Amino acid sequence: MARVLVMIPSGEVYDHDSVRWYQHSNVQRSINHYHNIGDAFVFDSSLKLMNYEKQAELPIMNANMDHIDRLREEYDYVILRGSNYVHQHMDWTDAIPVLKRLGLPVIAFGIGAQAPVEGQLELSEQTKTVLKVIADSTISVGVRGAYSAQVMNDIGIKNVRIIGCPTAFRRNDPEMRINLPRLDEVQNIGITIRREVSPTYAQDIERYLTFHRDLVKEMAGRFDATLMAQGEVEEKKLVFGTDDQKEEAIAALKANKWASDWYLDETVEKLYRERIFYSDVVADYESLVRTKELVLGYRLHGNLMALANGVPSIYFTYDSRTVEFAETYQIPSFDVFSGGKFRLEDYWDQSLFDKYNRAWYRTYGEMYRFLTENGVDHKMVETDKQVPDSVRRVA
Repeated sequence: MARVLVMIPSGEVYDHDSVRWYQHSNVQRSINHYHNIGDAFVFDSSLKLMNYEKQAELPIMNANMDHIDRLREEYDYVILRGSNYVHQHMDWTDAIPVLKRLGLPVIAFGIGAQAPVEGQLELSEQTKTVLKVIADSTISVGVRGAYSAQVMNDIGIKNVRIIGCPTAFRRNDPEMRINLPRLDEVQNIGITIRREVSPTYAQDIERYLTFHRDLVKEMAGRFDATLMAQGEVEEKKLVFGTDDQKEEAIAALKANKWASDWYLDETVEKLYRERIFYSDVVADYESLVRTKELVLGYRLHGNLMALANGVPSIYFTYDSRTVEFAETYQIPSFDVFSGGKFRLEDYWDQSLFDKYNRAWYRTYGEMYRFLTENGVDHKMVETDKQVPDSVRRVA
């Protein structure tokens, strides 16, 4: 089996292919630090698709080149965890000399570009060089969707394959599909929340937060709802903090003008105190979503974890990244900035999820071909190019 280096991991590995945040047993060490546990979903899912005998982190900051030489002899290839790397603020530190010295194939496992609200996406020369070094090392580069593929093409990288995200395929069941239950039978749902957002990528923060607030209140008033956070400091404190830290978190939210004016009213505060969920362990999220009949909301990977487990999900798109994901998989989605009103009944339509089922199946095949053509030892199953008439939901 393969020996794998990991470039930019997100968490520590345990039980061979499972991921949790570093030193998770002592939450106080990181309770004041924001980290998006969704990145760990991608890392965990990537490991679950591969066969390997060992894995280790590739150092790219202040690396000792003699150590890099030893790694070249001890490992077969590098995987770059899929993430939002192609944007104007990305800092690759010492990646260029390290990758050139290492000389191993770098498997780009679903990287994505993100467009700013205003102006064109401007990439640094460092980012362009890193991407070209990666592209030259492999048969193909795996990207998130059509927009990311176009950005790569614009800088001269043609050998791309649209593979979405490993999280979608973590169960590795090519026959999985989403089958909607009757809406009047749905009781337990998850709402993926993202309070913090950048005006660089979301065009109207007031609309973003007020819509978010109203969605949370409506869905929590209609169903038995769990609010699923993914790493914001105040939300973490409300789950893991001491009594004093919980009150500090509420006070901080009330002191934040965006949150106090447009998001945290009395109802949302009560829901935050009583129904919020967060964990530093990827498996905990998977266990949670498998108890739900619906997961919807703002979190790209939180929603995708549900879909990966056969649970219906609806995306609320607000930037190029979420739009691209919804387009790649044909996920039913609602544009937060459309000015329209969201009605769950309009999306509870099996024909919409059948579009997702077909797109998911095609993209599963693309992921299989991407890993295969790049010589990755993996567990995925070869599929027919034709989407089968009958596929089943995961057990």
